[in-house]
Amino acid sequence: MLEPDLSVYAPIVDRPKMKWPGGARVALWIAPNVEYVDYIPAPNDGKGGFFRQVHTRTPSPDVAQFGNHDYGNRVCFWRMLEVFDHHNIKCTISLNEAVLQQFPETLDAMVKRDYDFMSHGIYNNRFLNLLSIEEERAFFQDCKETLKRYTGKELKGMLTPAVSPSANTHNLMAEAGLIYNADWGHDDQPFPMKVKSGRLISMPYNLDLNDGTFNRFGLPPEYWAQCVKDQFDVMYAEGADNAKQLCLSLHPALIGHPSRIKYLDEVLGYMLSHEGVWQATADEMAEYYMANYYETMVSHLEKTSYT
Repeated sequence: MLEPDLSVYAPIVDRPKMKWPGGARVALWIAPNVEYVDYIPAPNDGKGGFFRQVHTRTPSPDVAQFGNHDYGNRVCFWRMLEVFDHHNIKCTISLNEAVLQQFPETLDAMVKRDYDFMSHGIYNNRFLNLLSIEEERAFFQDCKETLKRYTGKELKGMLTPAVSPSANTHNLMAEAGLIYNADWGHDDQPFPMKVKSGRLISMPYNLDLNDGTFNRFGLPPEYWAQCVKDQFDVMYAEGADNAKQLCLSLHPALIGHPSRIKYLDEVLGYMLSHEGVWQATADEMAEYYMANYYETMVSHLEKTSYT
C-alpha cells in the first residue's frame, strides 16, 4: 500500500459507471471562498489551543494581505452575487466561519439564497497540521456548532483552512459526522475514503481551475476562462459514458475584481448553456453519491486487486 493509506487506488476506466440525477453528464459546483484572516495572529505558545501560521510578506500585520481579503468581503463578494443571481447559481460557500459573526450582512445574503456551506475553518490562517488530536477534535466541534448557530444548517463537509490537514483529519471528520472531505483534488468523481468509523468521501476541490492558482502565476483572466471552458468540454464529452464532477473554486477579491468579473459571467453562461449539466452543491452531490454509489464502489474495491 502506497502512502497515504486513505483511499484505494482504482483507475477511473475500471469502475462502476456513474450517472447524476436526470442522466446529467457533469455535476457542477461553484465554491466561492468567503474568508477571514487574523489581522495580528496570536503567537503559538506551545501550550495548546489553536496554532497560528501565516505566510506573509512582512511581520504582522501584513496590511496588503489583510486588505485584499477585506476588499473581497466588502466589495467583490457583492459583485459576484449579481452574477450568481443572474445564472441562478446555488453556491457551496467555502466559509471561514468568523465571517458569520463579523459580517452579518454577508450572512443574511447567503442564508437568503439558501446556499450550502462547507467549512473552511473559523479563520483561514489557523492551520490544522500542528494540532493535537484533542485540539483538532475540538476544532471540528466548534465548526459544526458555529455553522448551526448562525445558519441553521448541519455541517456536512470541509475544505481545511489553507488546505492544511493533519494525519488525523480524515478520521476526525468522519467521527464528527461529516460526509465529505474537499482537500483531495485527486479524481474527477467523488470517491470513498478509508476511515476508522463512519463513512467519508473525497469531494475533489480541484486547484487546477482555482482563480488563485492562475493569479499566483500571473496568468490573465481570459486564459483562466478559456481553461475552464476547455476542461468542461472534455468532461462533458466523457460524461456521456461516465458522469464527472467539476468544481469551480473562486475568491471574491480575484474573480470579483472589476477587471475580471465579466469572465465569471462568461464561463457560467457557457457551461450552463449545455443540456445535461446538474448545477448542485457539494452537499447535494455528496448525499446523492452516498445514497446511490458509495456501497457499490466499496463492494467493487473489495473484489478487485487494487490495494
